[in-house]
Amino acid sequence: MKAAALRVLPLALLIAASWAGVQLLQSWSSERIGREMAANAKAGDIVMLSSVDCPYCKEARAWFKENGVAFGECFIERDPACAAAYQALQAPGTPTLLVRGKRQVGFSAERVAQALRQG
Repeated sequence: MKAAALRVLPLALLIAASWAGVQLLQSWSSERIGREMAANAKAGDIVMLSSVDCPYCKEARAWFKENGVAFGECFIERDPACAAAYQALQAPGTPTLLVRGKRQVGFSAERVAQALRQG
């Protein structure tokens, strides 16, 4: 039994180190995108149409706030103008973002940053 466990140990350590490396890379990438977006996004550039109970909206909101990114938000259940905009965009779900007037369904920090780069 001990010999088998010793043979598996290097593999387990390699998997753990790989996982830690991926987590570190993702964290670094998210921070880099956050700094870039915070520097490039002006008030009104990003508007998020949200739903009150949407967990993805909550995650996006937290990411924007954590990274100091200027964004606006409205809730389709509470704001008739927001609901009308959501319907006019034929959005299939929330969050729906308007990045400098262009629709994005779902939140991807990289996609938002790319849209800001493109103007």
